[in-house]
Amino acid sequence: MINFEYIKAATIKGATDARTKNASSQFIAGGTNLVDLMKKGVTAPEKLIDINALPLKQITADAKGILIGALALNSEVAEHAIIKSKYPLLAQAINAGASAQLRNMATVGGNIMQRTRCSYFYDITMPCNKREPGSGCAALQGQNRMHAVFGTSEKCIAVHPSDMCVALAALDATVHITGPKGNRKIAFTDFHRLPGETPELDNNLQKGELITGVHIPANSFDKSHYLKIRDRSSYAFALVSVAVAIQINNEGRIENIRIAMGGVAHKPWRLTELENFLQSGQAEMGWFKKGADLAMDGAKGFGHNNFKIKMGKAAVWEALWQASKKI
Repeated sequence: MINFEYIKAATIKGATDARTKNASSQFIAGGTNLVDLMKKGVTAPEKLIDINALPLKQITADAKGILIGALALNSEVAEHAIIKSKYPLLAQAINAGASAQLRNMATVGGNIMQRTRCSYFYDITMPCNKREPGSGCAALQGQNRMHAVFGTSEKCIAVHPSDMCVALAALDATVHITGPKGNRKIAFTDFHRLPGETPELDNNLQKGELITGVHIPANSFDKSHYLKIRDRSSYAFALVSVAVAIQINNEGRIENIRIAMGGVAHKPWRLTELENFLQSGQAEMGWFKKGADLAMDGAKGFGHNNFKIKMGKAAVWEALWQASKKI
């Protein structure tokens, strides 16, 4: 790890100004991902801007939804009474991620900003277009069991590692951002990027911008389920995950439904076409099976991860079925 300058920001403007002035600087809060990247030599910021003193820890709800501050801890969000009662899918997804110790340190903003866990990205002796643009993608012909099957490019097939972000994508969340040009909001499904020709760019933040919070709109979903398939039962990233939120009427028909997947793309992967297909159908096993058969349309494996296509279909069916059975 190289030497770096460390400062503590007292105000949001002070933080964004410091970030704007130094392109090699980075914000740090819990540091559960950034410090690992620095230790591995994957990233080497000249300056760390500590934002823990900023007033961004709030969790406030009203009739329009709930606003979660960027510095709210993952553990606090998962255990918040309103989250558990009105947005249980988010609590389920957060509790499926990492360890209790990490959830007690990791922030919502940091979770959103975390980088891929691709082993080639972390190994600075290997080519990686995300880490060093133009060097190549070792995963294409390498061990790609954990890698993407949707939205890939010849430049990168890495996946986004977050569980929390899959739920936020399914719940139509909006990211609140501030920066040198003022405040703005961006739909969560538009926040992260697919690799395309620029895999080094994980998201659509502009220079100097800071996430201040995430807003989830009020909804009428009465059932939800987060399914995570992984190699071991704790502290493992998803091979495939599925977030489902659903509203079923008294006749057993689907009034409203949202579905997103994790472990399959460079960003949380929203299944809008599948949602449209399932809408108004009967919430029963056969209908879910028809939908699940369509879930992985367009997916492409790269050898070691070909199993994800079959697994993805089964996971979507299971998540839909489990969600529909919940009281």
